[in-house]
Amino acid sequence: MDISNNKPPVIDVPKVKSKSLLGTNARTARPDPNHKLKVLIWVYFFLWIFDGALRKWFLPALSMPLLLVRDPIVLWLLILAFKRELLKLNFYLTGMLILGVISFIAAVTVGHGDTSVASYGARTMLLYFPMIFVIGRIFSLEDVIKMGRMLLIIAIPMTLLLVLQFYSPQSAWVNRGVGGDEGGAGFGGALDYFRPPGTFSFTNGTTCFYSLLAPFLIYFWLHQQKVNRLILLAASGALIIAIPISLSRGLLLQVAVSLIFLMIATMRQPKHVGKVFLAIIVIVLTIAVFNKASFFQRATEAFTSRFEDANEAEGGLAEGVLGDRFLGALIKAVTGSADQSVFGVGVGSGTSLGAKILNDDRVLMMADFEWMREIGELGLMGLLVIGLRVGLALKIALYSYRKMMKSEIMPWLLMSVGILIVTQGQWHQPTALGFFSLIGGLWVASLKSAPLMPKVKGQKKG
Repeated sequence: MDISNNKPPVIDVPKVKSKSLLGTNARTARPDPNHKLKVLIWVYFFLWIFDGALRKWFLPALSMPLLLVRDPIVLWLLILAFKRELLKLNFYLTGMLILGVISFIAAVTVGHGDTSVASYGARTMLLYFPMIFVIGRIFSLEDVIKMGRMLLIIAIPMTLLLVLQFYSPQSAWVNRGVGGDEGGAGFGGALDYFRPPGTFSFTNGTTCFYSLLAPFLIYFWLHQQKVNRLILLAASGALIIAIPISLSRGLLLQVAVSLIFLMIATMRQPKHVGKVFLAIIVIVLTIAVFNKASFFQRATEAFTSRFEDANEAEGGLAEGVLGDRFLGALIKAVTGSADQSVFGVGVGSGTSLGAKILNDDRVLMMADFEWMREIGELGLMGLLVIGLRVGLALKIALYSYRKMMKSEIMPWLLMSVGILIVTQGQWHQPTALGFFSLIGGLWVASLKSAPLMPKVKGQKKG
């Protein structure tokens, strides 16, 4: 499919002008027919960021029901999109839906036999994978940019919260765990400091959030007219602070990958060299200023200590994070999964909830490696799921590269995060699952050129 026709790689793009979030077209004042669907996507976005806060601080007694708080939104979006003929079947969507149904039947009949666990596991394929196409179909490039602006705004108080959690004892209110657990939500740190989870239920949410923030920050540095510059500066400082405060090697690697993508794009578009150079100067000066602050120095020391300890235990950043967690996962999945049968242990058995209900954590023990978990749950079917995820990511990546060659950089920057998350982002953990659908959908939606002009009768494509 030729990308010049303003269509994303796997869904059709309606040939109408881009609409505002408020539901009207700025030029014609026509109501946006997809306004309600866009609002639901925004609700999904805010629930992804703040459902952990509800489960920890405000509604701890409802922490278990809130585990599924995004599911009704996703289901309703799928139903509405299907009714309005916005969700169309394609090779990837059809294949995943078939595998989702088969995996449920297999889990109930020849697998673990628990219907509730099978339902909980199969929803990743039946709800959250299609959500990529829903967001990609409904959102325009302008909607993606608006969500990026919101991420910049949220990043400022989010980082302040991280600092407060980092320097507060685990018994403090800000560090309470899911269900109001006073034992603390912090996880695996260094020098008596713990990894802060922010508003999320688990610390991986911090890595996901700032990983998504990074490509938007880069985009807005290249297009400063599209954002308030004070917010851009503050959010950039927030990311710089968050990297050591998070104690996350994965976040450091992801930001580095986004910067590498920027360098590649800059080589293709020399007009951005000046803006990139300005951003580098600002970042260096910001780090120099922060480095004089004791809170930043202590966080950097703790991060360095954890970095060194983890490198000794797992190997260096390339070997331990990139090699083991990403590139080596498929080999480990084939050679070390819990069950090499055709159908595996059963879908859902690799989730925390499923392992608890089944009293069987064989698959959960390998859940850090997503492809291992999928094969452990699904057996040989897991290879088909992996194949669909990789195939979809590569197809979107190809279109993103073509867009970058035409000086449209947003898909290319989102690809720096999306290529890893769509292929092997974790599905067993709610925050990571929500992030999978969000980044995948935004990545697809960013492929639309803006504004999308209405088709004129007799006009040629191109």
